[in-house]
Amino acid sequence: MGLGAGAVCAALGLAVILSPFGNEFERTQGLDWLFKTRGAATPPPGVAVVGINNRTGRILDLARLPRDWPRTTHGALVERLVARGAEIIVFDMDFSRAKPGDEDVEFARVIGNAYRVVLFEWLSAHRERLVSANGQDAGWTWVEEKRSPTQPLAEAARAIGPFPLPKIDQAASEFWTFKSSLGDNATIPALALQMKALPYYEVWIALLRQAGASGLDALPATAQQLRTPDDIKALMQAFRGIFVSDPSLAERVGRRIDAQPDDEERRLLSALAALYGGRDHYFLNFYGPPGSIPTIAYEDVLSDDRAPTPGTSDLAGTVVFVGYSDLFAPDQPDRFFTSFTGDDGVDLSGVEIMATAFSNLLTQGSVRPVGLRAEIAIIVAFGLVAGLLGFLLPATAGVPAVIGLAVLYGVFAQWRFNETSVWLPLATPALVQMPCALLIGLIGQYRLKRHAEQQVTRAISMYLPENIVQDLTRREFDPSEVNKVVYGTCLATDMSGFTTLSETKNPEELAEFMNSYFDELATALKRHDVDITEFHADTIMCAWTSAEPSPEVCAKAVGAALEVCDAIERFAAQRGRLRLNPRIGLQDGYFYVGHTGGGGRMAYSILGDTANTAARLESLNKYLGTHVLAAETVLKTPDGLLVRPLGDILLSGKADATPVVEIMAKSAAATDRQKALCSKFSTALTYFREKDWLTAEQLFETIGAEFGDDGPSQFYLSYIRGHKSTPPTFDGPAFVKMTEK
Repeated sequence: MGLGAGAVCAALGLAVILSPFGNEFERTQGLDWLFKTRGAATPPPGVAVVGINNRTGRILDLARLPRDWPRTTHGALVERLVARGAEIIVFDMDFSRAKPGDEDVEFARVIGNAYRVVLFEWLSAHRERLVSANGQDAGWTWVEEKRSPTQPLAEAARAIGPFPLPKIDQAASEFWTFKSSLGDNATIPALALQMKALPYYEVWIALLRQAGASGLDALPATAQQLRTPDDIKALMQAFRGIFVSDPSLAERVGRRIDAQPDDEERRLLSALAALYGGRDHYFLNFYGPPGSIPTIAYEDVLSDDRAPTPGTSDLAGTVVFVGYSDLFAPDQPDRFFTSFTGDDGVDLSGVEIMATAFSNLLTQGSVRPVGLRAEIAIIVAFGLVAGLLGFLLPATAGVPAVIGLAVLYGVFAQWRFNETSVWLPLATPALVQMPCALLIGLIGQYRLKRHAEQQVTRAISMYLPENIVQDLTRREFDPSEVNKVVYGTCLATDMSGFTTLSETKNPEELAEFMNSYFDELATALKRHDVDITEFHADTIMCAWTSAEPSPEVCAKAVGAALEVCDAIERFAAQRGRLRLNPRIGLQDGYFYVGHTGGGGRMAYSILGDTANTAARLESLNKYLGTHVLAAETVLKTPDGLLVRPLGDILLSGKADATPVVEIMAKSAAATDRQKALCSKFSTALTYFREKDWLTAEQLFETIGAEFGDDGPSQFYLSYIRGHKSTPPTFDGPAFVKMTEK
């Protein structure tokens, strides 16, 4: 069962991660938690953002929107950045619309002179309906269109590329390096990395040759041959194809890169090998809230009288990304929600995300989710262990154990993320599997406890009345609470011929036989709502109880007595020649029910004169040849019954005589013969009570002649004749005195 609980938790986790929304669930919950818990991280040096904000136009005495600025303003920015030593300048701005006059030409001249500018190529995508040749609807297709910078700018730029971001609910978490839908075109972060590594181009080519790469002869021999954006584009497509066609090339060339003595060379070439040999898209590893990448205000670069941002006066060797980045306005354009969006609502700008993506490639520090197989293994293992702990351990230990397991796993996942940027599944174990394990564990513990209680209850109910069992299992056990004196009706019965029967069977057979016998009788008793049932050897003593005298408990006992008679006769008939003579005694009154015994061993019993009288009446059946005898007080409402009064009988051990009646049958089932017998017996009994021995003897003789099998008539006739020589004396009506039990 414990393994089953673990399997359920594992299966639930697998259902989540393999579902269409599983990755989104982990991204929005698990990855978000990892980022927030880690907090801000230090970005690599040599990367900066030049940001345009909502005050830049006003400060520079320009229009509010950058699209309305003259291109010469951006040209002046490029010249200033070059003067500060910027190694690469990347514009995250749309220059696809031509400007009037010579603005584009002048800006192109500055870009060409700088020989380090990368321009943004706008990429738009939309669905488009397809129509067949005959005009029929042929479905939909996905169309991507590029808007390149104006021709002068495109020809002057060092490289041109797009920067598409998969945007989900205004949030960005991934970026592309190569866009397969555009023929494996490199995106801006990848272009910037390749350009930064161009000083080591010849070393790179040599290392590829040493690693056995093919197709190198068609590539330029030196970086100086890469003069146009198309040259860079074709080069990167070629490198990408070489690595894709040879999956082990990245590992082979990586070993040779590791042997290079120069740290900067080794860092850049290693990043280049990872770029071309890696995936075409990555998860962004954000460095923190907006402004985590060092950001210089656009106007600060252009204004001589403005103090430079600390640490940005010297941009030597820096890759600078230029675009709209307002660190104060929540309604800035080109913004994306991230884990670090604060309460002020300021999101990360597109240009800072571009700089972040480049930094991730440069340091090979993008977020790396574990593979699907590893993720499945983690989910299965966590689910199994959590489920087992929750189910097998007691709740007081299981709940802390499952929570502790989740905490330990969460700490480990956070440590791996902080140290290596490896993204282990976190939301599914913590938010799905842990509650599942706790729920299953608690339900399992409850079911086990309930099963144990039910087992105990079933065991106890074999020895105690059901109402007492309920009291014992629902509250703390107090023996004194179940000991009480109650009013009720006791029924006693035993098996005739038990001694003879026991001589014919071995102990095991006798036990099996008696259990079957008792089961038959107990079923009949239960149908009449018996409260207490005791079994002793071949006898049964049971009772119906109430808080005060009630005809209802007497009626239930009488009904049960008649059904027990039928059950005994049916039981005997099912066993062929077996003869069992039903004998039942009934008495009502007050008696004790509760625990009796000693030495730590107790039995639940019925004690009192009422129970003793019922037992004596049961024994009296042997002498009267009857089946059901009851004290007259039991028959308070004898409606529906044929009852024969048998007179007052002083039972053995009793001080006072008991008016005894025989319950012969239900009125509806009584025969005329039984009714006639009752009438004639009543007349004879009257003469007996009046001590007219001769008339009583004659009448009982007549009944015996007419009803030869009537036991009570024969009993009284025998009693009269036995005392004929010395008739007993009575102060009142005559009664029978029993000397034997």
